[in-house]
Amino acid sequence: MKVVILAGGYGTRISEGQDSVPKPMLEVNGKPILWYIMYHYSLYGFKDFIVACGYKAKSIKEYFVNYNTFNFDLEIDLKNNSNKIINKSKNLDWNIKLIDTGLDALTGTRIKKLQNHINEDSFLLTYGDGISNVNIEKLIKFHKRSKKLITMTVVRPKARFGEIVEKKGVIKSFQEKPDLNNGLINAGFFVINKEVFKYIPKKNCMFEREPLQKIVEKKQAAAYLHNEFWQCIDTRRELNAMNELFQKKSYDKILNKNK
Repeated sequence: MKVVILAGGYGTRISEGQDSVPKPMLEVNGKPILWYIMYHYSLYGFKDFIVACGYKAKSIKEYFVNYNTFNFDLEIDLKNNSNKIINKSKNLDWNIKLIDTGLDALTGTRIKKLQNHINEDSFLLTYGDGISNVNIEKLIKFHKRSKKLITMTVVRPKARFGEIVEKKGVIKSFQEKPDLNNGLINAGFFVINKEVFKYIPKKNCMFEREPLQKIVEKKQAAAYLHNEFWQCIDTRRELNAMNELFQKKSYDKILNKNK
């Protein structure tokens, strides 16, 4: 089953540093956000990736074309114009297609442009700015049991600010960044049947609007609730928080396979 990652948006809410790279290529503890997403899927044996590129696609292509150069030590022989890797400790066996889906294409259009690259009945899909430890095996089993066209991973987000309860001017309780008890949000990490392409029009469109709304109206969308680690990196503050987390704990522990 192929893994589609949407990595073509502008990411305008992270302004600092965004002029040079697209948001999925912003680094968390020395590696791009995109790399962690791909590594997470690879833990479950899914190593066939299709990255929908757009804004600053060149930086994504350069990173993977020069992956060994960027991630390992080199011995360079200038006299003979040659080089070799001298400490390649982990040999990744990923297959990656980097497809330019257009600078201004919206999410639905980016997915539609990948139709010819999907030759299986179902595929996995997520966004290039959300890192999680969602159990992909359980997600797929849930999708198959549901017999729906699409399964979306949903989470309860934390409040961005502390929650205060007051009565007559007196603070009764204060909770710093509590979980929101009501409401679930789209966390990405979809399982999608190939029939979804029928719902995506030829016009430039957001997948989350007309196509997904029609699927929901037909009661063909299932929700897989994930209560563990998930973080969308949408602001500079969130990026800094992720850097702190990944400096304290190894990414293998953060992205572990929860069974």
